[in-house]
Amino acid sequence: MIYRLVFYFQEFLQEVGLWRYANVFRYQTFRMMFAIVTSFFLLMALAPSVIRVLKHLKVHGGTDFGNKTVDQIYASRASTPTMGGVLVVPAVLLATVLWADLLNFYVVLGLVTVAWLGVLGGVDDYLNMAARSRTGLRMWEKLLFQIGLAVLLALFLYQMRHEIVLPENGTGIALNLPFYKFPIALSLWAFAVIAILVVAGTSNAVNLTDGMDGLAVGSMVPPTLVFLVLSYIAGNSIYSDYLYVPYVRGVGELSVFCGALLGACLGFLWYNCSPAQMFMGDTGSLALGGAIGYVALATRQEVMLLIAGGVFVVEALSVILQVGVFKLTGGKRVLRMSPIHYHFQLGGWTETQTVVRFWLLGAMFAALALASLKLR
Repeated sequence: MIYRLVFYFQEFLQEVGLWRYANVFRYQTFRMMFAIVTSFFLLMALAPSVIRVLKHLKVHGGTDFGNKTVDQIYASRASTPTMGGVLVVPAVLLATVLWADLLNFYVVLGLVTVAWLGVLGGVDDYLNMAARSRTGLRMWEKLLFQIGLAVLLALFLYQMRHEIVLPENGTGIALNLPFYKFPIALSLWAFAVIAILVVAGTSNAVNLTDGMDGLAVGSMVPPTLVFLVLSYIAGNSIYSDYLYVPYVRGVGELSVFCGALLGACLGFLWYNCSPAQMFMGDTGSLALGGAIGYVALATRQEVMLLIAGGVFVVEALSVILQVGVFKLTGGKRVLRMSPIHYHFQLGGWTETQTVVRFWLLGAMFAALALASLKLR
């Protein structure tokens, strides 16, 4: 908004001698940093009031984890309010609206993604905790809306394929592999399938990780930083050409969007670190996961997301492995409990040790993702 207002009032600002000061709002890096600061302090300012309201409404999470030991560990947190995503989603949306170019195609799709999944998660949280009429949305119901969003994103992004310059000077939608500089061309149907896997997979993986104080939102920080950098590089023809990254005209504005995501994650972590004052719930986890998945699609770096978001990949695979083995063997388990963070906790790690170690792994995955840019 500010970006467009500065241009709209350019003549007036020049006449009154303020243009040299207002001119700074044109710079993407400046607006990216202020998006981080804005979403962080906006969430910090609203959190105390929202926590009180959630407590008053008794919007609490359940403590039935299907394991007696884990149930006992978390029994004292039955009164901790959940649905903290009602803070995360508005902070991301408002900071993006304030500092990003609202006429940018990729920014608009990012806002739609966060709002769509935030509402979906909010409905699930409401049915699960507040209304108590049923145990949230059924998995197929959530998948239906996630797939619907992914298909829409694929259709819109595919229309912009001629704006994408591939490393070998071609254009179009292609799958880009880390450590390999030759992209693989994709049809609309193939791209739609990838979009479904990325959006639904990432949003659900972050949701699965949201089980310990600060784990999910803290693990979101490294991949968000990676895609902040990647969106900036992909939107710059010089940097993208040097690093063999597809140049996507206009996608650099998503670095501002990623800045808003990053600030919101850091702000929420302030209240979600141990002992948590509130939990994120599906409202926040689905929105954050889907948002970073969307940025991966827009920057043409879906495979890079598997590396940068390695913690979420491991969490999701642990659930798939546990459920698959359990059904195939008639009741045997590979892990003590899934998702895998509970496996380590039941093995003797404290909650704080588990969370911090997963954060460290997330940082290492992010470092590997960035290092792969120079290994092609």
